[in-house]
Amino acid sequence: MPQSRLWWSLPLLTMSWLVLLSIVVASVVTVGLWEIAPGSAEQVSERMSFTEAESAGAERYEPDSPVMFVTALGNRLTALSALVAAIDPDADVQTRRERFGDIAPSEQRRLGFQSMTSSKQIAEFVALRRLGFDVSLEWGDIVVEQLVCADEPAELSACRQLNPGDTIRKVDGRPVSDLEGLLGAMSGRVPGEVIVLVVVPHGESGEVERRVELMVSPDDPSRTIIGIVPADTRTVLLPFEVEIDTDQIGGPSAGLAFTLALIDELSPGELTAGIRVAATGTMSADESVGAIGALRQKTVAVRKSGAQVFLVPASQSEEELAEARRVAGKGLRIVPVASLAEALAVLEELGGGIGATATL
Repeated sequence: MPQSRLWWSLPLLTMSWLVLLSIVVASVVTVGLWEIAPGSAEQVSERMSFTEAESAGAERYEPDSPVMFVTALGNRLTALSALVAAIDPDADVQTRRERFGDIAPSEQRRLGFQSMTSSKQIAEFVALRRLGFDVSLEWGDIVVEQLVCADEPAELSACRQLNPGDTIRKVDGRPVSDLEGLLGAMSGRVPGEVIVLVVVPHGESGEVERRVELMVSPDDPSRTIIGIVPADTRTVLLPFEVEIDTDQIGGPSAGLAFTLALIDELSPGELTAGIRVAATGTMSADESVGAIGALRQKTVAVRKSGAQVFLVPASQSEEELAEARRVAGKGLRIVPVASLAEALAVLEELGGGIGATATL
């Protein structure tokens, strides 16, 4: 090789190796950013199993087109994936504070898995009650899920005195074993009043006292609150065991899908009329459907699955619903519902329902 060509090739080769090395490093070095991206839409029935259902008078009916639940991804990003996510219109890049607030990521994950467990139990309770089975709901411990913090929290505010995961045992010496007891102990309280809570700190076994100054609810000026959002620790008593395998999926947003899928599996006929239906939304014991996060990303996942109808919470904002309809395109119908009754009514309009025959 002539000397002149060698002189030019060495810098080019060096630059190529540097670029390649930069890409490799950028693909493994994490940064302080997280993404919210489309996940997947999967059939709930493939994740369900029942124990001793037949002895309790239950029979399983395999649907032609099972209800699907949908997920969104929330991974921490590497430098390279952050660049890719930044130019992806379907991804939302968030800082650590935007993603987790003041809660540690590990604690956020724990609360997410706990809320998923509660979501499954409420879905089981609602579905089996709808089908006439003997079910009951029992309150559990008072566990702090989130803290309500003012712009400038007082020194004795719950925001400074408590932590997510703490369990409240007593209020001013009065034992409180569940939320009903806590509401009773809070009756007649006023903002600025200081109460003494006996709590079991998260991850510990011993009880400690915490003095907490009560505050005005940011959502209702007429209410006095401790400054916590309690976790849903209710447990459900069922006539037989129902298992929904959610692996490492967290959060309560699959409640509506789980409820519909259980009704479909435990009743004759085609609830969806053979139409590919996906659903998202939290489920409450009163059968109301609550708002969820990442609706845009979940709509993208549902569209890619080939579903024809996507049941979503009516309580989502107008902007979120408009964006969902935009990304859904012409092949996917977005249907807001406020309750289980409304969701079942939509499926009946499609030709489905308990005892219905598949049309496709």
